[in-house]
Amino acid sequence: MDDIIFGKNAVTEALIAGNREINKILISKNIHSDAKLNKIKELAKENGIIFQFVAKEKFLPYAEFNHQGIIAQISPVIYKDLDDFLEEEHNSVVILDGIEDSHNLGAIIRTCVCAGVSGIIIPSRRNVQVNAIVEKTSAGAINHIPIIKVNSLVNAVQKLKNSDWWVVATDASAKDNYYDINYTDMKFAIIMGAEHAGVSKSLLKLSDFIVKIPMQNNFNSLNVSNALSAIIFESVRQRICGRTECNESG
Repeated sequence: MDDIIFGKNAVTEALIAGNREINKILISKNIHSDAKLNKIKELAKENGIIFQFVAKEKFLPYAEFNHQGIIAQISPVIYKDLDDFLEEEHNSVVILDGIEDSHNLGAIIRTCVCAGVSGIIIPSRRNVQVNAIVEKTSAGAINHIPIIKVNSLVNAVQKLKNSDWWVVATDASAKDNYYDINYTDMKFAIIMGAEHAGVSKSLLKLSDFIVKIPMQNNFNSLNVSNALSAIIFESVRQRICGRTECNESG
């Protein structure tokens, strides 16, 4: 199957960002024209990208996707080099250790963009890679954040630490809560692990802080994308109004 993105929002965001090489856009003859479709056609014309109205049979190979009658054939995602990332001015990055579900990765990317995270680091093995489902679930957010793929997360974390980054890992048995950390005065990386395995021991050993989200009962199974949202938006809260002032104002 070709590298594709699908759905009106994802295709629109890719066209606006302009950082993906779009070869062709396929539009089903069966869908009704609306503002979003008109926007896609307008952006495609502006950028010299071919769009073609095709019979619904053309979409049969993509029947498993909620494509909304819009598919863009694209170049593979361009991953950013970690060394290049570290040479730039950034203050936050999310590291994913063993995320297996494409929908979770897409949701995490979307959360990171909304929260202003500088980048996302994923391993080249034992982690879902960027695919059409990730693109769709992120609602096009993937076009607005660097994705960094590395061969070794341990080496990547060590590089971050050598560049004066602080590393915060998540673990259900941690003593500290995620809101006990002061995120305002440091460049920080947050490591999230998969639900069934958590963050690996080798990465926990390298971490400067290990935190948990306190559960209010014994049901400790918060989705990884939801867990990241809680943690990353605590850092946003602190940076917007200052940790002390926010706590005092309730």
